[in-house]
Amino acid sequence: MSTGQTVAVFGAYGHTGRFVVAELLERGFVPVPSGRDAGRLRALAASHEGTLATSHDGLDVRPASVDDPASLDRALAGATAVINCAGPFAATGAPVIEAALRAGIPYVDVAAEIEANADTFARFTDRARAAGTVVVPAMAFYGGLGDLLATTAMGDWTTADEVHIAYGLSSWHPTAGTLAAGRVSRERRGGRHVRYTGGRLAYHDDALSVLDWPFPAPLGVRPVIGEFTMADVVTVPSHLSVPEVRTYMAVDAARDLSAPDASAPTPVDERGRSAQTFLVDVVVRSGGAERRAVAVGQDIYAVSAPLAVEAVHRVLTGRTRTTGVASAGEMFDAPDFLRALSAHLSLDVRH
Repeated sequence: MSTGQTVAVFGAYGHTGRFVVAELLERGFVPVPSGRDAGRLRALAASHEGTLATSHDGLDVRPASVDDPASLDRALAGATAVINCAGPFAATGAPVIEAALRAGIPYVDVAAEIEANADTFARFTDRARAAGTVVVPAMAFYGGLGDLLATTAMGDWTTADEVHIAYGLSSWHPTAGTLAAGRVSRERRGGRHVRYTGGRLAYHDDALSVLDWPFPAPLGVRPVIGEFTMADVVTVPSHLSVPEVRTYMAVDAARDLSAPDASAPTPVDERGRSAQTFLVDVVVRSGGAERRAVAVGQDIYAVSAPLAVEAVHRVLTGRTRTTGVASAGEMFDAPDFLRALSAHLSLDVRH
């Protein structure tokens, strides 16, 4: 449990932001909700009245906009860290990181946008390291979890030939934020596809293939879209010596994402999680050898909250392996981090 440390949450009233605020409260932190819409911030605070043990005044909401650096400074004043949940991160990432650097506090985000995450590494690695602070992008289901699993699967290997990350989602009811971020990414790369091959990101117009992926039980063999590329192609090779990183998505889930009548997730339990289940299957290959790590859980948006909050907890308690900009697998002890999430997902590592 925390000792009442304050953590600013930018985009706190968004779908994932709400899960993050609840997770912070559950773990004893004091969330400071922030974002553009003051009315939605007040409504969020009202929904948590009576849950904040350290104060009778409720949550301290702080409206802020990425177009107004002074408002961001006010939002982060006195906070020990900031979690950015507001997409598209192509617009919010840099301004909130700049504010975190000015405040001298760690920054964590839940960005799934490939280009935005690449920008964070390119623009802030040197500055964050010089400042002795921590910036952890993509600390969420996409980018963060896959990286932790790949790092865990590597074990004592220092290099590998390939990393494959297959996402077996029972469905994908995308949020408005997911759809908006997807549009921004497509526009930034001119509608082209992207892959990580030969040790670099490469853009292409090749048609995406469909193949069968042998998921472990309970899924079994399922059709997936080959090279359905996610943020893992930025996070994994940022610190692992692997020239080929490929990600795959269950066909049914991919269809949900592109459906014209796509609907947002519907809560089915007291935590607000949807009925969606996931199985993330990571295979690492080196020569003729193969290692595997598998995570199973419920609701890709909800599980992003314990991922991000556990990251903040470890940063604030000094359980990090580097400074500057680093992905989850480089910043933290990956197997230990995943074990700490046992209440939220099950883990199976096969060496």
